[in-house]
Amino acid sequence: MERAKEKAAGVVPTPEAAIQKTNRVIIVGNLGRVNDQEPVQAMRAAGLEPHKPLDIRDDGRVHRYRVTGDKPGSVNGWYVAHGGPDPVVIFGSWKTGAQHTWRGASSRALTVAEQADAQRRMQAMHQAREAERMAVQAEARAKAATLWSSARPATNGHPYLQRKQVPAIGIRQLREQLLIPLRDAHGTLHSLQFIGADGSKKFLTGGRVAGCYFAMGRPRNALLLCEGYATAATVFAATGEATAVAFNAGNLPTVARALRSKFPHIKIVVCADDDAGTPGNPGVTKATEAARAVRGVVAVPRLREAAHV
Repeated sequence: MERAKEKAAGVVPTPEAAIQKTNRVIIVGNLGRVNDQEPVQAMRAAGLEPHKPLDIRDDGRVHRYRVTGDKPGSVNGWYVAHGGPDPVVIFGSWKTGAQHTWRGASSRALTVAEQADAQRRMQAMHQAREAERMAVQAEARAKAATLWSSARPATNGHPYLQRKQVPAIGIRQLREQLLIPLRDAHGTLHSLQFIGADGSKKFLTGGRVAGCYFAMGRPRNALLLCEGYATAATVFAATGEATAVAFNAGNLPTVARALRSKFPHIKIVVCADDDAGTPGNPGVTKATEAARAVRGVVAVPRLREAAHV
């Protein structure tokens, strides 16, 4: 029953560390039109292989497809393509937020008119993709509102909260899943994070994450910003200062800017996760970037064991 609800909700595992959309360009082929095989090979290389043979339609519209490994009935994969002497296929996943571009290498130099036409088509493709993204996010908002309204207030007895030794602060529970709301600076609910009893984390597929956060308390002397719920609940309980959850390192700078816009004069402290074992230490790196963007300060845990809570 729980798995059925999860499928109906359309949830996706929380990405590791920072969530950052990519725009990798894959250049293969020597074509005068979009050929199915080479773009599909690029999709496969990017981990977005279609579940079944895909007929690439170069009409400049967004088409959705099921990615290999996704659940039956899902259409999280998408692509938009145009042919001509400079064929292009932009593709990605609403589930992961990834985006890639495949280009067919032209066998000759394009004329000025062809270059102008290709530029217009590329612009139209991006506009189509943006319109589809907004539609997908609207679907996620509706799902989030329905699930949030049907959930009950969470209790401190949830296994995850017990293990982390933190209380339930303004969050809800739907069967065995904790629900953490993702809202923008205006309070609009855009998505949900689900945390299972085993600590597994998932987001609603297609829901907006960038710039969204979960807030605890009301700002007084300072506003604290953390990556995860457990860290934020720990900091909030210890300080009593308003605390926000950004959900991942990559979202820290965007959320920090949103909070600065809403609270232009308050002190912002970014509480970093110490990812010392990860190349580039994204926890500290992104926290530092966020603090610099809003004239704030960074707080780093002294103990390695304090990271990733």
